[in-house]
Amino acid sequence: MATSFKNHNNEYFQDGTKNSRRMKTQNPNGHPNFYSSKTGIYSSKHPLINLPSDPFLDVVTHIFSSKHKGVSALIDSSSGTSITYSQLHLLVQSVAGGLHEMGVSQGDVVLILLPNSIYFPVIFLGALSLGAIVSTMNPLSSLLEIKKQALDCNVTLAFTLPDKVDTFSTLGIPAVGVPENLKSDNSAFYKLITSDPNSVPRPKINQQDTAAILYSSGTTGSSKGVMLTHGNFIAMVELFPRFEASQYEFTSEESVYLAVLPMFHIYGLSLFVMGLLSLGSTVVLMRKFDADEMIRVIAKYGVTHFPVVPPLLTALTRAAKGVATNGLKSLKQVSSGAAPLSRISIEEFIQALPQVDFFQGYGMTETTAVGTRGFNIEQLCNYSSVGLLAPNMQAKVVDWITGSFLPPGSTGELWLRGPGVMQGYLNNVEATLLTIDKDGWLRTGDIVYFDHDGYLHTVDRLKEIIKYKGFQIAPADLEAVLSSHPDIVDTAVIAAEDEEAGEIPVAFVVMRNGCAISPSTLVDYVAKKVAPYKKVRKVVFTHSIPRSASGKILRRELRNFLPSKI
Repeated sequence: MATSFKNHNNEYFQDGTKNSRRMKTQNPNGHPNFYSSKTGIYSSKHPLINLPSDPFLDVVTHIFSSKHKGVSALIDSSSGTSITYSQLHLLVQSVAGGLHEMGVSQGDVVLILLPNSIYFPVIFLGALSLGAIVSTMNPLSSLLEIKKQALDCNVTLAFTLPDKVDTFSTLGIPAVGVPENLKSDNSAFYKLITSDPNSVPRPKINQQDTAAILYSSGTTGSSKGVMLTHGNFIAMVELFPRFEASQYEFTSEESVYLAVLPMFHIYGLSLFVMGLLSLGSTVVLMRKFDADEMIRVIAKYGVTHFPVVPPLLTALTRAAKGVATNGLKSLKQVSSGAAPLSRISIEEFIQALPQVDFFQGYGMTETTAVGTRGFNIEQLCNYSSVGLLAPNMQAKVVDWITGSFLPPGSTGELWLRGPGVMQGYLNNVEATLLTIDKDGWLRTGDIVYFDHDGYLHTVDRLKEIIKYKGFQIAPADLEAVLSSHPDIVDTAVIAAEDEEAGEIPVAFVVMRNGCAISPSTLVDYVAKKVAPYKKVRKVVFTHSIPRSASGKILRRELRNFLPSKI
């Protein structure tokens, strides 16, 4: 496995089994040294990393202040169009200059509604360097969803595909169309990206200033705007990509990452738009996923690293079984996150590509993707866990009934604290207070346990969010759409397990007396109002929706009524 791993955990020894180690030392209470029975706090086993202390450091300056010898920064896999590191900073400054000329100022919100593009990081970083705030969105979002988010965060300008510019015109929001490949023409984007890079007066940006508003379903309820600061992103750069790269002997400049994960999602954003660009790595992006094209791209560009979500891992495993081994010979590491992986999926991947280092990680939009990362060494390959706590991060495992803190081996809700934790939810003090307590602990809603070696294992989750192919779907959003149908009296949406997607939304529906309508009609009704990945996949008619005395839907009871085969 990962024989090039730098083993910093010399306090451990083998006890003779492949997937188990024990501490050499324990604290006086018999618990491992990374856990305090007095406070209930789990601490990272990695050394503390000193983060930049300058209060007026912005994340863009931080990224470009990093010294490296990287050459190619971003490459479009289909066209071969690329941006070099020598061009990148100048293009970012040009975008900042162009935005300034368009009247965008510090504190304004810029929306990016784009698929993966070599210009996505340029726009994102250009806006942030101006002191503007960026909100990202899935390009497949419906008009209703775009309108809702744009109004919620008060968008002043949008970047989108050329054929969607008119969508924003109907909302009264100016928009710039971003082409797949830049051409010398009179388009707004060409003028923007060729603006004078020196025309912007340097703004005074505080680390605590909001840099981005990313929408997440959080632990309960409908989508909310997660406010992430420049300081959050600086911490992410240092504690996620940079720290991970430091654990291996091959240099970051030699690493070539395949970007299939969407840049509008925190997972892709943290790596491909910011973190890896501070290291000098090459990011090869695919605008649209295709399994055969994925194999071709890996071979053509010598891809070494491939961050995935479970459906991508399944596709890679299947593809690996059907191609010659040398077609994937450059691949060194595959890491999975955003949703749980089944043991079968892990085992099949390891059998298909035994030479590739595989591990999982855990993070949230609310923690700026910082949480845990798995690392394998020759003596221990802990594939099933989501890894060790990242440097500077702390955790608690809390009994969700009694509120008591739980030691290693005990299952409870995960709470996290650290420099990646969000500023709060936009315009939603109540949801913020329910999620982050007065001491800075963020309640994740996920049910977990730490083993005696400090590795985190996810079990289930308290929250009701459906994870479809790594995307988060809030049941409340789909319930709101279904409830708008004139013939529906009550409804509830829950997750059903699916081998391919991980989870799919299933709607339980109570119809008005005397009304007859087919499940497919309701599926189509929802599909017209939401992004494709959000649509309901199955409808179950029922006489009533089980609810608590307070009116909360009892989703666990509904799971008992799921058809045996979805």
